[in-house]
Amino acid sequence: MDKKIILTRKQYIITASLLFGMFFGAGNLIFPIHLGQMAGPNWLPAAIGFLVSAICLPLLSILSISMTESNSMYDLALPAGRIFALAFLILTHASLGLLIASPRTATVTFSMGIQPFIPKAWTQMSLLIFSLLFFGATLALAYNQNKITRNVGKILNPLLVLLLAFLFFVAFFLKGSDMRSMNLLPAAGKGTGSLINGFLQGYNTMDALAGLGFGVTVVAALKLFGQKDNRERSKSVAKIGALTMGFEALIYIFLIALGASSLSYTKLSADGGTAFTTIMQHYTGMAGASILAALTLLACLTTSIGLLTSLSQDWSRRFPKISYHKFLIFATIISFSIANFGLDQIILYSSPILSFLYPLAIALIILGIMNPLIGRRKLIYRSTISLTMIPAILDLIHNLPPIFAKMPLFSSIDAWASSTIPLYSIGLDFLPFMLIGLLGSWAISKFAKAPMPASEGSTTK
Repeated sequence: MDKKIILTRKQYIITASLLFGMFFGAGNLIFPIHLGQMAGPNWLPAAIGFLVSAICLPLLSILSISMTESNSMYDLALPAGRIFALAFLILTHASLGLLIASPRTATVTFSMGIQPFIPKAWTQMSLLIFSLLFFGATLALAYNQNKITRNVGKILNPLLVLLLAFLFFVAFFLKGSDMRSMNLLPAAGKGTGSLINGFLQGYNTMDALAGLGFGVTVVAALKLFGQKDNRERSKSVAKIGALTMGFEALIYIFLIALGASSLSYTKLSADGGTAFTTIMQHYTGMAGASILAALTLLACLTTSIGLLTSLSQDWSRRFPKISYHKFLIFATIISFSIANFGLDQIILYSSPILSFLYPLAIALIILGIMNPLIGRRKLIYRSTISLTMIPAILDLIHNLPPIFAKMPLFSSIDAWASSTIPLYSIGLDFLPFMLIGLLGSWAISKFAKAPMPASEGSTTK
């Protein structure tokens, strides 16, 4: 029997730093900033909605891995069927580590830290050279699995946190007049809309999906610390997740407040990157560009390492004939190639994919959290996932790029769903389907296990 090993406080902090570094990319910087600007005086309900989807859901995803004593999202999804578990594993990591999130780490860093300083004619060639260097660094830092915790948790992430702390100190303490004029209560009738918008904007961080993906990397890190016992390791995963997401929640609130307060000295920006650049210049002057470039590079590099590492670890576990290093090199090359299509194209095509995957991820997270009550019953898992799949497909159609959305088949389906499916217009249509599948199958399974009452007038022989 494996000896139970309890992590030291230092090991908890290092592993939480690793997880935070993997979670906190450039999207986690720019999306809350832009949300704060869009919400303006209604920033507080928008922040609450954002924290639900960008903090609570990722935390629950980590807890679901912990409570089911799973080693990865494949194990978590397995009661829904091997085919679904494998398909979900491949699709989620493909969107995180190949098609969307990982390429986005390079393009966001380039657009915020490099592009403003070069002639427009040089943009494409500069992106090619920068993304080659960026993913070369990612590959080098992720190649040795035993050093990932040190590289991210001990070196890169502390530097990122120090730069964020400097920005918040200047904004909230040295130049806090912008903050003191902010409203805490939303305008009449605007709170609910801001809250829902904040919730949906939290999807863009992709952290609920990332939480399911990063579970395998955290488990691997704990094994390196000698923690082999499944139950003890699951407790450690839960504690590390709570520590990480609690710290990240504070940063999100500060960033959303920065975005909202920026309307006192600038207008609404087209995107979060532009807004962040303006804010940095306002608070730190000419040094702001250098600080922003360093902040963005560190945030994106740590996330890129986490995304490509978790993909390679998970896929090599499912396909053991292909090594971790081969998957890592393959994923790095694909991410580099897609990054050179540019940030706008990545964001355009990411929305429908996220709209499809997020309802399924939320359903799996809820099923995992309810493990003490429902266990891993196949009927409950398969019924819940099957019903949730319906609005997930409809949401994918609703968020297709214009070139596809205008096609007669998709436009007619979208029009029908808009007039028929509850909560479809606000992107929460999966909730009633998920609840019906979960509660209905749970009730059926409880009834099936209940002893049959004896018929009236029957006698026992």
